[in-house]
Amino acid sequence: MEPDSAVYRTLLESTKAIPWKIDWATATFAYIGPQIEQLLGWRQTSWGTVNDWAERMHPDDRDRVVNFCVSQSQSGVDHEADYRALTANGEYVWIRDVVHVVRDEAGNVESLIGFMFDITERKKTEEALLTLQKELEELSFRDGLTGVANRRKFSMVFDDEWNEARRNVQPLSLIMFDVDHFKRYNDHYGHIEGDDCLKRVAQALSSVATRSRDFFARYGGEEFVLLLPTTDEAAAKAVAERCRQAVFKAQIPHADSPVGQLLTVSMGVGTVIPSAGDDPMRFVSGVDARLFQAKRGGRDRIELGAA
Repeated sequence: MEPDSAVYRTLLESTKAIPWKIDWATATFAYIGPQIEQLLGWRQTSWGTVNDWAERMHPDDRDRVVNFCVSQSQSGVDHEADYRALTANGEYVWIRDVVHVVRDEAGNVESLIGFMFDITERKKTEEALLTLQKELEELSFRDGLTGVANRRKFSMVFDDEWNEARRNVQPLSLIMFDVDHFKRYNDHYGHIEGDDCLKRVAQALSSVATRSRDFFARYGGEEFVLLLPTTDEAAAKAVAERCRQAVFKAQIPHADSPVGQLLTVSMGVGTVIPSAGDDPMRFVSGVDARLFQAKRGGRDRIELGAA
């Protein structure tokens, strides 16, 4: 019968997991399983020191993994680490190292014993799930009809920009839009044409949001919003006028509108430099009240100032 050590080696070398042992004092490999050649292509005899292990690691992973493993090993703590290992043909394979720290009778670290596992397929699955999660999250923040951001996303961005404006003592402007006599439009042209109308309005208005932090969204129904960070009242009024012109240039017929033969929008505009005592929702309500004034005042107009 074979000695126990030979039996154990046979068992270890017949698994897909790659066993290894590192002598702590010399930082050299006392052993690494022959499976390493099939997985990474490097010869079994080429694994001399821990430098061979570190150098065959993706540069973006190296410092993080090496520092973590060294610190955990010095503390005598068993640990795991995931990283991308370089193959002999220049590609990368995802590895999980599971490490056990062996101590001598005095409590000093004597060696490290572990297993390398190929987790490439698992990582691919995780990445695919992460991508799907991001896509679903993006969909949850997008208006299904117009394709622009929805009210939920607006609320998140608005909170962030409000806090940023308060920290930096900068103006924050908001424009709220309402499509004039949209019910009449639906009644006259039908709901399919009404949906197409909202898409065209969204396209026209969003084209005015040209800066990276300008944020346009559908607020609900036939209402839209445009958030303008670092924008004072005069600049916000100018942007609102460009929005009005953009809708006019879209030339959307509205034969049943009392305002004219083309579809128009009414706008409420507000600007604030937030302070600690200001209520963001009160600001939004004030802009919405100005929008109502614009509608009550004849529509196809911009309303600024006190609500």
